[in-house]
Amino acid sequence: MIRFAFLFLSALLALASPAQADNRWSTAQAENLLTWAQRVSDEGLKLPSAQARELRLAIDAGDLEALAPVADRSAITLMRAWSGRCCGPARPSWWHISGVASDAELRKGLADALKADQLDLYLRSVRPVHPHYASLVSALADETDPVRHAIIETNLARWRWMPRTLGKRHLLVNIASQQLTLWDEGRPVGRWRVIVGKPATKTPVFSAQVSGAVLNPWWEIPSSIAAEGIGSFVRRNPSAARARGYVYQNGRYRQMPGDNNALGRMKLLMPNPYSVFLHETSKRELFDEERRFLSHGCVRVDNALSFVATLFFRDGWDQERVDAVVGTGKTQTISLAESVPLYVTYFTVEPSLGRQGVQFLEDVYRRDPARLSVSQTTAAGVQFAQSGFGEPGDASANAVDPSCRAN
Repeated sequence: MIRFAFLFLSALLALASPAQADNRWSTAQAENLLTWAQRVSDEGLKLPSAQARELRLAIDAGDLEALAPVADRSAITLMRAWSGRCCGPARPSWWHISGVASDAELRKGLADALKADQLDLYLRSVRPVHPHYASLVSALADETDPVRHAIIETNLARWRWMPRTLGKRHLLVNIASQQLTLWDEGRPVGRWRVIVGKPATKTPVFSAQVSGAVLNPWWEIPSSIAAEGIGSFVRRNPSAARARGYVYQNGRYRQMPGDNNALGRMKLLMPNPYSVFLHETSKRELFDEERRFLSHGCVRVDNALSFVATLFFRDGWDQERVDAVVGTGKTQTISLAESVPLYVTYFTVEPSLGRQGVQFLEDVYRRDPARLSVSQTTAAGVQFAQSGFGEPGDASANAVDPSCRAN
């Protein structure tokens, strides 16, 4: 009876599924796959229940030839789910970080893993491996509040939209926590406060490659910002404008390096289609604010020269050398021997620093599926980042540092 039911289901699915090459599966490998599929609900994923039932029937029927296409379909669905391509929240248009594996890559990896009898190892490599993902999975298991549960699920989905390999050494900006972190070999080795975009001029979610930095940079003023007042200031009173570093050269408005420069003393070289950069600012007092959603889209970095010394340490730079170059007032470009991936992200739940559990961050850009009430924010075991839950009317919200604008 079991065999008849399995063969009937297989025939129906074969008619509905595109033809594909079947791998050779052992019963043990299929059991391993079923175990993985049955526990992904712990990660906020919802696989088609019919597939798990069909795989169970195929295993029990004992026909390895008929088992292969069923196991193949179940494995691809599982790996698509881990890649954020099904069975959970869909990737929104504002998420511009890509790099998940294609079906062709997944199928090739699966075939190789089955031949080498390394299925479990391969599935673990497809599943998100970042420690923050594991922390959120643990938090999801303990969460009983439905709103907080939904927000954790959404943040797990955001990790699934990230590339599996971020780079042994990479930079990660979390817009919601207003923090920049340098990761090296799976460990955070440095953190810096940042200023990010206002809700009206959001910092985009994207990735880039950092190839170097400019010390004592010129600011090439975007035309949209020049039109807000800088352009008329230069035309009306060029001497006063020059005293503040503003000049008009070669058909564009610029600001010279110096203490007044909106980019501060450092700007990363990180080509991207959004005209968004990491740099310092002349208004360094803004980093004392807990709520730093103040920019036109760019990301300003606190203790920027210390950040440069840390990032370029392997290339022979230290704090003394960086300070010496900045002290000359001359513009100098420095390069990394190996570019460093940068990811500008939006996670509203993350592990608590130095404590157990997770912290829920302010959803400033209104991208979570629900908003937390006061009672939900004060529930036992829930911690909140120091970014606070200030209102848009705070005095700091008007202290804008307009050095760039996201397109």
